[in-house]
Amino acid sequence: MTMTEQNSTQAISAPAVAPLPKRSIIGYGAGDAANNLAFTTATMFLLLYYTDVVGISAAAAGTLLLVVRIFDAFADVFAGRMVDKTYHKKLGKFRPFIMFGSVPLLLLSVATFSIPQIGQTGMLIWAYVSYTLLGLAYSFVNIPFGSLAGAMTQVSSERAKLASARTIGAVAVGSFLGIFIAPLMKGGENLQPLFTTLTIIFAVVGTGLYMFTVFTAKERVVREVTKVSLKQSMSTLKGNKPLLLLCISSFLFLTGQLAISSIQIYYFRDVLHSLPLYAVMAIVNIFLTFGLAALLPRLVRLAGKKRLYLVAGLLMAVGGLIVFIAPASMVWFAFTGVLIAQLGIMMANMLVWALEADTVEYGEWRTGVRSEGITYALFSFTRKTGQAVGGALAAYALAWGGYASGGAAQSDHALLGIRVGSGLLPMVFAILAIAIMFLYPLTDAKHKEIVADIEGRRKERLDAALNRRDSEENS
Repeated sequence: MTMTEQNSTQAISAPAVAPLPKRSIIGYGAGDAANNLAFTTATMFLLLYYTDVVGISAAAAGTLLLVVRIFDAFADVFAGRMVDKTYHKKLGKFRPFIMFGSVPLLLLSVATFSIPQIGQTGMLIWAYVSYTLLGLAYSFVNIPFGSLAGAMTQVSSERAKLASARTIGAVAVGSFLGIFIAPLMKGGENLQPLFTTLTIIFAVVGTGLYMFTVFTAKERVVREVTKVSLKQSMSTLKGNKPLLLLCISSFLFLTGQLAISSIQIYYFRDVLHSLPLYAVMAIVNIFLTFGLAALLPRLVRLAGKKRLYLVAGLLMAVGGLIVFIAPASMVWFAFTGVLIAQLGIMMANMLVWALEADTVEYGEWRTGVRSEGITYALFSFTRKTGQAVGGALAAYALAWGGYASGGAAQSDHALLGIRVGSGLLPMVFAILAIAIMFLYPLTDAKHKEIVADIEGRRKERLDAALNRRDSEENS
C-alpha cells in the first residue's frame, strides 16, 4: 500500500474526532501561557515603559508601535509559508518551530525591556530593533502554535476546549501581571530593574512551558499533503469568504482591544485614581475565565460560535461606552464598565481561535489541501495590524490629550484623551466588528457537513486506490 493509501486508511479511522486527552488540552494551554509571558507583558506595559521609564514621547512611542506591529503582521505571513513548507517525521509540522524558537523569543523580550541609557536617539533605535526582532521571533512561534489547534482535532466542542485552555493560559499570565506588577507602576524612575528581572524570570519559566507543549500537544488530523506549495497555499485562501470576514472582524475587534490593553493602566491610575483596582480586575478575570472555560463548550453546542461572538462584541461595546461616560467620582460604575468590556473580550478571544480553525476545513473542502500555516498566518496578519492600529491610536490619544509622562497630575484634556482610548475607541471598533460578523456564513452545522464531506471524499479516494491495486494484481 502506498503512503497516500496509508494516510487515507488513517483518515477513515478518524483519530481527530475522538476526545482529546486532558494532558494535551493542558499542554496546549501552557503554550499560550508561555506566549503571553512575552506578548501580554508587552501589550500591558510596553507603552508605559517607553513613556515613563525610557522617556520616549507618547507620539514617538505610538509611531514605533504602529510601524513595528505592521512589520510583525508581514512577518506572520512569511512565517506561515515557512510552516506550510516544513514537516518533521517525529514532531510534525508545527512543534519544531515551538521547540527551537521559544528561547530566542523569550531572550528578546528581556532585551526589549532592558533599554540602556545611551541618549534619546540610541534608545529609540534600540527600542525599534529589539521590538522588531521580538515580533519576528513571536511570529515563528505563535503561527505554528495557533495552527496546531486545527491539527489536533476537527470537533467543534473539542476545539472550544483548546480555545478555552489557551485563554486560561493567557489570563493566568495577565492576572499575575495585573495583581502583582501593575500596582507597582506608580512612577517610572525606579522601574527598570523590575522590568529586567521580571523578563529574565519569564524567560526561564516560559522555556519550561513551551517544552511541555511540545511533548503533549500532538497532531492527530491526517494530512494528505505534508509540504504545501505556494500555489496550493494561495488556492486555499482564494475564495475563502469565512476566513476573509473573520479576518476583517478580528482586525476591528483587536483594534479596540489593544486600545484598552495599552491605556487601561493610565485609566485606573490617572482618571479613577484607583490603581489597586487593576489588581482587583485581574482577580475577577480569573474567575470569569474559569467560568467561561467551563461553560463555553456547552454554550457553543447550544448557540453556536457565531452568535456567541456577536454577544461578545456587544458586551465590549457596552463596557466601552460606560468607561467613556462614567464620572471619575463613580468608581464603581466605571469599574463595572471595565468588567463588562473584559467579559466580552474574554469570550471573543476564546471563540475566535475555534472559528479560525473551522476556516481551515472550509479551505480544504474547496481545494483538497490543508494549509493551516498560511490560513493562520493571514488571520494573524489582520490581528497584528489591528494590534498595531489599536496600540498606536491609544498612544495618539495620550498625545492628543497632552499626557504628562511620569505619572504627574494630568490636565482635563489629558484625562479626556485617556477616556477616548480606553472607552470610546473600543466601543466604536466593537460595533464595526459586530457588523462584519453578521455576514459570516460558516455556522457550526455547515462546518459539520463540510468535515463529513471531506472524510467521505477521502474514503472514496481510498476505495478507488484499493480497487486499482486489486485490478492490477488480478491482471
